[in-house]
Amino acid sequence: MRTFRSRTTVLAAAGATAALALSLTACGGGSGVKASGTGGSGGNGGSDGTVAVSSSKSPGASASSEAGASAAKSGGSKASPASDATGTAPVCAAKDLSISAARHNGPPYTHIVLTAKNTSGHSCKMTGYPEIQFLESHRENVPPVAKSKPAAPVVLKAGAPAYALVRLSDGGTDEDTEIVNGFSVTLQGGGGMAAVTAPGKGGIAVDPAKWATGYWTYELRNGADDF
Repeated sequence: MRTFRSRTTVLAAAGATAALALSLTACGGGSGVKASGTGGSGGNGGSDGTVAVSSSKSPGASASSEAGASAAKSGGSKASPASDATGTAPVCAAKDLSISAARHNGPPYTHIVLTAKNTSGHSCKMTGYPEIQFLESHRENVPPVAKSKPAAPVVLKAGAPAYALVRLSDGGTDEDTEIVNGFSVTLQGGGGMAAVTAPGKGGIAVDPAKWATGYWTYELRNGADDF
């Protein structure tokens, strides 16, 4: 915001020994609007556990943008969310994370969003995708979607979240679905397994023929996480 200031001075002479100075000062101002990102698990949560996650910008991206703006102001290059994290960050273990699930905005509710928040107090690395097992009768993991894989591993600072979009079904009335109230998520790279509660009171309906998962990312992205 720039403030423009103008000053006009008028001098009137009343004789050789006296002068009267009149100074008129006008100041112009403005107001700024600070845009803030969404908080929590990536959107506005409803009482039924529904979460609306922006596929163009997520809470992880908000912190990144602010860091980039600060670096640009000081003459540096734009920082990434893990710009100050080293390549030696350990793999995030289940004990380092709080993993929760929320319904993706719909209806129909054919997707959920997994949020893994780093609660360890130190940086750690999320590798690959969540290995999800919804049903005991289907021991294989939910398959990943290749286009969702990020260019580099996700390194989380203390308190930062990572996200993964998971497709449950096609939402068809004639689908062969089963109700799930809880499921397991195994972290790749030796991070161990976490038990996750399904969102909503009635659980979630899954179809083994349609389910799929995205990779862990800083944010849900247009195109890469549309499946």
